[in-house]
Parts: sequence; C-alpha cells; structure tokens
Amino acid sequence: MRILKIVVYIVLGFFIFTILAAFGGYLYYANKFPVDEIYYPNYIAYIDQENATLNDVYTLCDAEAIYYVHHGAAEEGYAGNKKQFRNNILASYKNEKYKDSGYLNFRFLVSCEGNPGWFKIIQVDEAYNPTQFSKRLVDQLLALTAKPEHWNTINVRENPVDYYMYVSYKLKDGEITEILP
Repeated sequence: MRILKIVVYIVLGFFIFTILAAFGGYLYYANKFPVDEIYYPNYIAYIDQENATLNDVYTLCDAEAIYYVHHGAAEEGYAGNKKQFRNNILASYKNEKYKDSGYLNFRFLVSCEGNPGWFKIIQVDEAYNPTQFSKRLVDQLLALTAKPEHWNTINVRENPVDYYMYVSYKLKDGEITEILP
C-alpha cells in the first residue's frame, strides 16, 4: 500500500509538472499579448535620438547596443557618487524667483566616453499632470545635468558602453527639494 502511494505521488507530480511546462510553453510561444507595432513602435523608455534635446553635441559609440534600458544606470552612472552630484547641482543652481512645483525629469543617454546628450524632458506638476515649467528653470537644470564631469564611463565585459540615465528634480516653488533616483 505504501509503495502504491509513492507511485501515485510520483505520477501525480510528473503530471502536474507536465501541465505547468505545457502552459509555460504556450504562454512563451503563443504570443498571448501581441504588441501593436503601429501604436508602440519602440520599446519602453525609448529616446528618439533624432528629436531629442542636445542630440548633436556628441556621438554614441554603438547606437544599436545601449545598456540599462528600463531603469537607467543609477548609482553606477554618477561620477564620484550621487551625494557629490547633488551637492554640485545645489551649489550651482540659482532660483531666479521661480514658482514652479512638481517634477522635472530628464531621461538621456551617456556615451561610452561619459558624455551626456539626447535628452528627453518630461515636466509634471505635483499631481503628475503634464505641465510646462519656466523655460529658464528647465534650461538651467538641463545645462547643469548635461555637464560631462557628472557622468562615468561604464564598462560591460571590459568595454565602455553607451547607457541610459535619468535624473528627476522634485521642485517646490522653484527650490530643489529632492533629486531622484
């Protein structure tokens, strides 16, 4: 009787494993969630290099292989560290009586030589609704963020690579209250 139970458990386990493997294969190969290539022609976080801001200052080493696509390089990207970056930005930033509040987001590429460019600028208010900040404020923070001395070269398999980066400035009445990530 005991051997029969063991055989039943083995057969049942094999049966469940087979069903799960078949279901996984179905999800993998059946393309259950097709992508609308017309509505979504690019991958998540894509930066159109032709229409980006500061797209003509530097060149990328390999525009086909850009690393850290979805989340950006974060801590690795900062020359020195994030605290130094924050201190440099806060020391250089001048609030010229701006009243803007919300988030000013820069998503950009850094070349294999550590040169930033190809900026996509996203401006949202405190409720995350699209907005427009003062042009002078945006230009000032763009110029500060785009300084090459703020960014590292990053190696993958001992080769320097181009990578995505992002910086978000949380603003309250024109003052920087937080720098993310």
